[in-house]
This record gives sequence, C-alpha cells and structure tokens, in this order.
Amino acid sequence: MVYQSPPGARDLLPLDVAQKRWLEHSLEQVFHRWGYHQIITSTLERLDTLMAGGAIDRETVIQVENTEEESGLGLRPELTASIARAAATRMSGYPQRLYYNGNVFRRSGQGIHGRQQEFYQAGVELLGAGGLAADAEIMLLLCDCLHQLPLGKWHLILGEARLTRSLLSVFPMPLREKVRWAIAHLDRTTLCSSDLSAELRERALLLFDLRGRPADVLQRVGNLDLDLAQHETLNNLKSLVELLADSRQRSQAGAWERDQDLSVILDLSLIQTFNYYTGIVFEVVGEQGGRVLGQGGRYDQLLGLYHPQGETYPGIGFSLNIEDLHHVLQSGGQLPKEISASDWLVVPVTAQAYGAAFAYAQQLRETNNVCVEVELETPKTPELVRQVAQNRRIGLIAWVQGDGTTEIEQLIECQN
Repeated sequence: MVYQSPPGARDLLPLDVAQKRWLEHSLEQVFHRWGYHQIITSTLERLDTLMAGGAIDRETVIQVENTEEESGLGLRPELTASIARAAATRMSGYPQRLYYNGNVFRRSGQGIHGRQQEFYQAGVELLGAGGLAADAEIMLLLCDCLHQLPLGKWHLILGEARLTRSLLSVFPMPLREKVRWAIAHLDRTTLCSSDLSAELRERALLLFDLRGRPADVLQRVGNLDLDLAQHETLNNLKSLVELLADSRQRSQAGAWERDQDLSVILDLSLIQTFNYYTGIVFEVVGEQGGRVLGQGGRYDQLLGLYHPQGETYPGIGFSLNIEDLHHVLQSGGQLPKEISASDWLVVPVTAQAYGAAFAYAQQLRETNNVCVEVELETPKTPELVRQVAQNRRIGLIAWVQGDGTTEIEQLIECQN
C-alpha cells in the first residue's frame, strides 16, 4: 500500500517551508512597521459563527463531526469572521490593529477530486476605525506589503460594495441576483440574454462596464441619476482616490515612490464573494498570469453579529494569498533557492568522543547563537568529513577528541 496525503492536501518540504517563511517574514515586517499585532484564532469554529455573516456557503465548509456541539463544527474557510468573533467577545479598546498568518480550508466543488482544499493566508484587520483615513491606511498598507516583495507589475482593483448594491436596486428582485451574478462573473452573454426590458438591459450593461481609470469611472457614475446617499458614497470614493494619489505624490521613500509597478483601476462591477462588505472592496491582481494575489474590504456590521449586546464597530481588512504570491515570486526566481546552511559541523574523532562533542556543540549554540550539527557517523576519514561539510555548505569544522581537546578548521570553499 502506498500512503499519500488526502485529496486536496499537500505536504511542505523543507525548501517549501523556507520559501513560505521568507514570504511571511517579509510581510510581517511591514505589518509591524504599521503598528499591527499578531492574533491567532482557532482553526475550528462553530458553524453558526461561520454562517453569521451570511457570506459563507455551507457547502464549502469542511465539517468536523462533534456530538457535543449542536450547531456543528467546521474548519475556517477564511479568517475575518473568526477575528471579528474573538475581538467582539474578548477584546476592548479600539482601534485594534491585528494581523495573522494562518491556514484556511474550503471544500472542493461536488465532482471535483484532488483540487486544493487547504490554503495559507496572511492579512490584517483594522477594527473600530471607520472613515476615509482608515480606508486609506489599509490601502497604503496593502501597497507597502506588495512593494516589499519583488512582484513586478500588479493592479489594484477598487470597488464600492454599497454603491454597487444601490445601483442594482433598480432591478426587480427575481432578476437582481441573476444580474449581480453575471456582473460578478463578467458574463456579458447572460446579461444580454436575460429577460430584461431594453432600459434595464442598458442599465445592466452600463454597470458591467464601469471599470477603468478612476477619474473616468467617477465621471460616468456622476452623470447617472443618483440619490443623496449615492452621491455621498460617490464623493467619499472620490476623496479616497484623491487621498491615495496625494500620498503617492508626497512620498519620498517606500512603497509609493516605486508606483511604476502599480496601476489603480476603479471597478464598480467588482462584487466580492463575501456579502458582509459594506463599503470599499478591492483585489490585487498580478499582471503575470492574472492571479488574484489578495482581496479585502470594509465590513461595518460584522462585529455586531458577535457582540453579546449587539454593539457594532467598523472594520476593514485584507488577506493575501500565500500560494499565489509564492507562484509569482518563484517563477521570477525571487525566492530562496536553498535551505539555510548550518554554521558548524562538530566531529567526534572517535566513538568515545561523543560526550565531549555534544557538550562542545551546545557551548557553541549557547555562546554564539549559531546553528551546529554533530556528525553522527564515525569513523570517517577527514577527507570524507570535509566533503560532507562542503555538500551541506558548512564552513567550520570542530574536531573533538575524547578528552575535550578541540581543533577548528575553516573550509575556504564554503566562505561567503
């Protein structure tokens, strides 16, 4: 019998882990610079917690059998709901700046076998802060994260969930979800063949095409017959675009001075999968291969669903897809190509020298904070030991006698 990982799961070998850790560390450095602190939530959640936001399709949740939980348990398909639950029930004092690195799980579609079901994400949640400045912070933080990584060209696609939903309100309920689905999936054929009046079909196609340069899209929406609430939302969106542009122009260092790799697209047809978004929504798409590298948005009602007294606080955040970032960076040769080498190889000269060798190795670790391996196979000729060290890219050998006497040898070929 050949033992393999379950369908949709995979193992990460040491080089995979080294590359993943490099990527995550790069992002964590940015999160820390912006004042965000790590939070770790449970991989298991009650199903009613996952369902509370109305954004999770129950069929995508990998459920776990547990007779003690009436509502059932599931593996988290995303992290925002879990963090919102933890913050609303166990934290006080806002704003809270939180970040995470974690795995999420989503069941493959029916009839699809072997498709990946476990994913890794890194992201942030800014809780208890609303308004223009908070939106701008998240957008600028996202761009800073992506500029920390040598990704090449990428696109920031910005939408507004509340405005898009209000523009869809002219469609009768039986057809609204169909139009919404077609716009979300860029399906012009479905829109053209829908049972809509000529006027509503024209409106649907107009919404379908509301994407492009921010100034152009804002002008086109401004020409529509909008009510006061829609005008206010549009003005807020315009102010956000202007604030981001102002930050780019004023920046002398950091992310925005390298904005030649970035293009901003305003897309009011952008409709995220998660329905709890109440304001801006956005995606980051790599130019190479068109992969969605990350996504996020504002969710001002979600925390209130979990608060014991129903008190709600604004929230906004984003998640970055580690596998997609890994693919783009690896194809560009930007990730580590080898696992890190040890600094020392400690070699017991005889079988009786192991006690002294282990003691000397521990002394090196504690005194110099270095990585030390002990050669476990003896006897070996000095030439063979040197070859082993060179193969492992180890630059220093300590030859240890049984009485503790030690001779240090530096391998010139392994020096950096």
